[in-house]
Amino acid sequence: ASHKVMGLDSQLVRDSTYFVIEEQGIAAGCGGWSFRATLYGGDESVIAREPARLDPAKDAAKVRAMYTNPDFARRGVGRMLLALCEDTARAAGFGRVELMATMAGVPLYRAAGYVAVAETQAPEIDGVTVPLLLMGKTL
Repeated sequence: ASHKVMGLDSQLVRDSTYFVIEEQGIAAGCGGWSFRATLYGGDESVIAREPARLDPAKDAAKVRAMYTNPDFARRGVGRMLLALCEDTARAAGFGRVELMATMAGVPLYRAAGYVAVAETQAPEIDGVTVPLLLMGKTL
C-alpha cells in the first residue's frame, strides 16, 4: 500500500530539487526536497498535492521521496542524499526542514538529527494503513 501513498512527485524534477546518486551507471539512491507545500505523495499517489510555494522565512522545506537501492543499503547513500537536500534547502533560504517518514526511514532520520513531531498514518488503501512519522530538523 505504501507505493500508493509515497512515490516520486515529478514536480520535484521540474523544480530541479531531485537528485540521483549513481555508482558505475547504477542508481544507488534518489531523493529530494521541495519549496512547495506538499509533504509527501507521488504522481501515482492517492494523496493530494499542494503546489503552493513556501515562504523560507516562516515555513519548513519538505524533504521528499527518499529511496535507496537495496544493493547499496547501509553504505551512506541515504545520508549523502539527506545532506544534499539540507544543504540546497539552506542555500535557498530555509532554516528548517520536515519530512513524513515511513518506519523504515526513521532510524536514518533520527541519526541525522531529525526529531519526531507527530505520529500519523496514511489513509487506508486496500485494507492496509501505512504508519507515518512527521519529523523535523533545524538547519
